[in-house]
Amino acid sequence: LVERTAGKVFKEKNRKVKFHVGVMMELPRACLTADKIAEFAEFFSFGTNDLTQTTFGYSRDDAGKFIPSYIEKGILQEDPFQVLDREGVGELVRIAVKKGRGARKNLRVGICGEHGGEPSSVEFCHSAGLDYVSCSPFRVPIARLAAAQAALKEKRKTYFEDV
Repeated sequence: LVERTAGKVFKEKNRKVKFHVGVMMELPRACLTADKIAEFAEFFSFGTNDLTQTTFGYSRDDAGKFIPSYIEKGILQEDPFQVLDREGVGELVRIAVKKGRGARKNLRVGICGEHGGEPSSVEFCHSAGLDYVSCSPFRVPIARLAAAQAALKEKRKTYFEDV
């Protein structure tokens, strides 16, 4: 459908442009069936705000009312809308990357949302094999620094393993 529609538009405009077809991965089921989705998608962009919301079953609009209490009581260590939850959301991302790349070797994967500008979340993305992070403009410098630090940390780790 996408290619047929693109072909029609290209013909109407007498112009072609290169494009890629990808999907937003925002639901746990999408992550668990990533191999099937990758048959049709050239990239995955994890919408970690929505994926966090659907994984936890929290309304993001209401979470600010109870998450501070959850943190205070030790139910949560951090606000999962600020720092990527590695046990749940992160595991779903890892599963999706593995399954997706199992079905499509050259699949590009990344995240978009506020997690893309949070340093420990960027480090997780690097360790999970993601290709990119996307974030709001004011977080770009933080994201770039965090990505560089994650790459250097990995390089240092592999260097000392080889010595």
